[in-house]
Amino acid sequence: MAIIGAGSVGSGVAFACLMRSVVSELLINDFNTKVCEGQVLDLQDAAFVSSTKVRVGTPKECGQADIIVITAGARQRPGESRDELVQRNQDILKSVLDGMQPIKSTAILMLVANPVNVLTCMAQKMSGLPPHQVIGTGTYLDSIRFRVAMKERLRVSESSVHAYVVGDHGDKQVAVWSSANVGGKPLLSFEELQGLNQDDVAHQVAHKAYGIIDLKGATSFGIAAVVSELALCITLNKLSVIPLSVYCPRFDACLSFPVSLGTNGVERIVYPEMNEKELALVQASAEATRKVCSNF
Repeated sequence: MAIIGAGSVGSGVAFACLMRSVVSELLINDFNTKVCEGQVLDLQDAAFVSSTKVRVGTPKECGQADIIVITAGARQRPGESRDELVQRNQDILKSVLDGMQPIKSTAILMLVANPVNVLTCMAQKMSGLPPHQVIGTGTYLDSIRFRVAMKERLRVSESSVHAYVVGDHGDKQVAVWSSANVGGKPLLSFEELQGLNQDDVAHQVAHKAYGIIDLKGATSFGIAAVVSELALCITLNKLSVIPLSVYCPRFDACLSFPVSLGTNGVERIVYPEMNEKELALVQASAEATRKVCSNF
């Protein structure tokens, strides 16, 4: 597995994967070679509790990894939307992908940098890999935040809350309340949720990252845990259903929807049942994504 970018997110991803022994070897690459070497030396000190080996990898070596995670990107500034990052991160993505060519034909390419839907679309065009092998972390973390918010109100584990945030990883994301459930019981039929302001909950979920960025400058631990779980799904062919950024034929755009993820990448897309309002919001998000991607 290769991780491109040794900043707070990339090093966090590496540490999470190391602690879980997700893969046999981790390659780390960053244009700042001094920082990259320092991160690798630090990670190697933690490797005694893991079966995973860590070392610096060249761009060409990283291009031959089974899983390639791209965390390299311009950091989101306080008050800056993810969409405003497009131009800065497009240039970085092109440089990274060009440096790794030719990329291993069976590799799974995972985008973490934002705006993740747009960068996933760009990577599908630039990498030369089939669309089902190019994914973005999408709304996986948002969906976890949504489930945790419901867990705290219902006193159940978050894994028992079957609820998804779809579409955009950002301000235009859509919390799908209409088909969310716990144990087969519709989420909104629970007594504890009567009178709940759904818009307030969805807003809190969508904007949690901004609060973290305002306080400490970046988010890293949550997304690191997400990537480690995705890598495990791929290496073990778990075929877990997880909301990720993929090309969605139904909307003709890269959006985040639940997919079955395994060794070969995306096996199928699962579109949850949505009411008219939710569907309209997703369609608006798809249109915005298509518009941005048409410029590249």
